[in-house]
Amino acid sequence: MNEILDWAALVLILIGALLCLTAAIGVLRFRDVPSRLHAATKPQVLGLILICLAVALSLRSWPVVAFLVPIVLIQLATAPLSAHMVGRQAYRNGTIDETGLHVDELAESKRTPPAAGG
Repeated sequence: MNEILDWAALVLILIGALLCLTAAIGVLRFRDVPSRLHAATKPQVLGLILICLAVALSLRSWPVVAFLVPIVLIQLATAPLSAHMVGRQAYRNGTIDETGLHVDELAESKRTPPAAGG
């Protein structure tokens, strides 16, 4: 049983590392902000979760699991939030191609100045 868990941990670490590698390559290769945000958040978070699961399987200890759970939860909370903030700022700066947007929910806020109160 220990050998099966070790092999499962090895496979999970390899898959997680490949996902993190593809996230890094995507951030370097993609040109526009939404594509970079997608590459920076989705595969990276899944890769981290798989690596943490592999570490938990490999060490088989409850204190390790108690240490890894907050790491995963914090990553799940901060990655979408930071991507949202970067995307919103890129929209405000005008660095996002607005013709590629299917729905532009921020178009009205762009017309009204922030100090106008509306």
